[in-house]
Amino acid sequence: MGRRSTKRPYGAEHVELDVERATGGRRSESGADGEWTVQQVRGSDREYRCPGCDQLVNAGTAHVVAWRTDGLFGEALDDRRHWHTSCWQARARRGPTRR
Repeated sequence: MGRRSTKRPYGAEHVELDVERATGGRRSESGADGEWTVQQVRGSDREYRCPGCDQLVNAGTAHVVAWRTDGLFGEALDDRRHWHTSCWQARARRGPTRR
């Protein structure tokens, strides 16, 4: 006879899958400027230049990393860009994204 798992007590309720955690916080977004994969980042060890405002995203600052998914070869991870969260949210009001 098989052993019973000790990870979850017998009779305990099923815990729903946390999709945000399972996907690493990645989500898909579409807009006038194309299809994007977007991921929230708590912070990083280095600075990045935000394409929305052309200012620095300081090290340790929570921000958004986004890359196009509607290109010729799908997810272009080499084309990832680090945005201030507010700049990412405001991009639709400014028009097409600069590359």
